[in-house]
Amino acid sequence: PPLPQAEGMSETANGSLTTHVLNTATGLPAAGLAVRLAQLQEPGPQWTELVQRWTDKDGRCLPLLAPGKAKAGTYKLRFETAAYWQGLGHASFYPFVEVVFTIADPTQRLHIPLLISPYSYTTYRGS
Repeated sequence: PPLPQAEGMSETANGSLTTHVLNTATGLPAAGLAVRLAQLQEPGPQWTELVQRWTDKDGRCLPLLAPGKAKAGTYKLRFETAAYWQGLGHASFYPFVEVVFTIADPTQRLHIPLLISPYSYTTYRGS
């Protein structure tokens, strides 16, 4: 059966915030991994969850922020890596990965890829 949000993936490139997760242990996309987006509420250290998505067979999901929905501020992406690795029969050193970043220019498109293995991860600002 198709993974959640697998339909309408042509919208993936049109969002203002997107991600892509690759399993570097296999060299394949990380399918079925839960991703959550939250925004930091100023002035306190309170996070508000905005959306949850799951990656499709290509390791991508629908945009986390639709065009025109981004606002300047601090955000975090939380990738639920333990459940993903457990589903593949592996233990994970990192139960989850959080990537905190700032949106300074809400009109700019952001792409934040994540490369994962059971014992490491890396991320960067993509294009």
